[in-house]
Amino acid sequence: MIVMYTRLLIGGRWSDSADEKRFDVVNPATGDVIAQVASAAPADALEACDSAATAQPGWAAKSPRERSEILMDCHEVLIEHSQEIADLITNENGKPQADALGEVAYAAEFLRWNAEEAARLHGSFGVSPAGDKRMIVRHPPVGVVLMITPWNFPAAMITRKAAPALAAGNTVVIKPAKDTPLTALLVGKLLGDAGVPAGVINIVPTYSAGEWFEAAVAHRAVRMVSFTGSTGVGRTLLRHSADRVLKTTMELGGNAPFIVFADADLDATVEGAMIAKMRHSAQTCTAANRFFVETPIYHEFVERFSETMKTVTLGNGFDPDVTCGPLINAAAVARVDDLVDKALQDGAKRIIGHGRSDEKGFFYDPTVLVDVDVPSAITEHEIFGPVAPIIPFSDADRMIEAANSTEMGLIAYVYTQDLARGLGVAESLEAGMVGVNRAAVSDAAAPFGGMKQSGLGREGASEGLYEFCETQYIAANW
Repeated sequence: MIVMYTRLLIGGRWSDSADEKRFDVVNPATGDVIAQVASAAPADALEACDSAATAQPGWAAKSPRERSEILMDCHEVLIEHSQEIADLITNENGKPQADALGEVAYAAEFLRWNAEEAARLHGSFGVSPAGDKRMIVRHPPVGVVLMITPWNFPAAMITRKAAPALAAGNTVVIKPAKDTPLTALLVGKLLGDAGVPAGVINIVPTYSAGEWFEAAVAHRAVRMVSFTGSTGVGRTLLRHSADRVLKTTMELGGNAPFIVFADADLDATVEGAMIAKMRHSAQTCTAANRFFVETPIYHEFVERFSETMKTVTLGNGFDPDVTCGPLINAAAVARVDDLVDKALQDGAKRIIGHGRSDEKGFFYDPTVLVDVDVPSAITEHEIFGPVAPIIPFSDADRMIEAANSTEMGLIAYVYTQDLARGLGVAESLEAGMVGVNRAAVSDAAAPFGGMKQSGLGREGASEGLYEFCETQYIAANW
């Protein structure tokens, strides 16, 4: 039996929303309603901010070692409850169990990494060049942080943001995605069980995100907004945040090129292509979106990649044989289907795939497209589904120009056995992260983030911790 928490978590207490409204949570593999969750009203957002503001001075006053030990306890609690969290992820997100368990491990790692980093927040001390003063630089916490997290990693995006924020001495108010609030509420409950004081983490799901955000961002204690989601929504949040000159971190959309040179190890490349495209049911911001393959091996790559895509098994993530779950909702299916239809109308050919699946739920067949126009809608928009457009190239410079011809710049992939060429191409790509002969790059110890309209700031590594700090300079004589 899967235990579900369906009320708001504010100040360490469970409560209904101020207007007593609720919204449905649907299992995307079946289309069935699995829960009704309290939908926070603006008054609830303000109460959560009040709670975080009250708790923040006491949390910041704890020693770095105290915060570190609590976060380490949080890591252990998430690991102990891995299966429980994974079951809930599969139930409301649709991920196959293997991916869901992998996400829990990833989520827990952010707690461990930031527990270790909490005691390593460094300032500096020096004498000015003129010798007239001592210069002290320190990094106090920002204060209360609003966090808006996405549905595709309902556990990991909570900890990737909250762990460094808490390590630095901040308190947080989290609005999880309306498609996947249950995982967030469970994680919040477990972190409280592990010793996080009441009010330090507040989780306030809502179906009315605009009203929620407008109320919360206006609260005078809020000093920062951290968001992961689409670039369009990110622009809106930035405009609202600008009115109060709030600090922001934004992890936004991607349009990742996957580049294959003729000398690449094809076995490793096809394996990497499957990971980069299909991991977590092809619904990640780091998913390969456009495949550029050098002409001498183009046809062989298309054939081998297509044959491998045919082995993908669609279905309910609780089935151990399933390797690809559903898309998150009906709108996502319609969007992917529309991109494919436009590509086909423009002359692309479908090597495999039949469009919308006949399976009950929100499924889309794994699809490979060739003869794709560049640029076109499917190469300019993030697909967020199991569709792979493959484009041949013979001129590396023109290919790099095409790879960079997007406002997105989150991640790119390069496969070649010539390391010098791989690194040279990586440096030419306008992307915040590049995998060279590697399809999985995310790590709690690495700075995750993009260039251009793929975001602002970094999550993970020490850079991610300092995002949640101010910089204070003290000039002193003694």
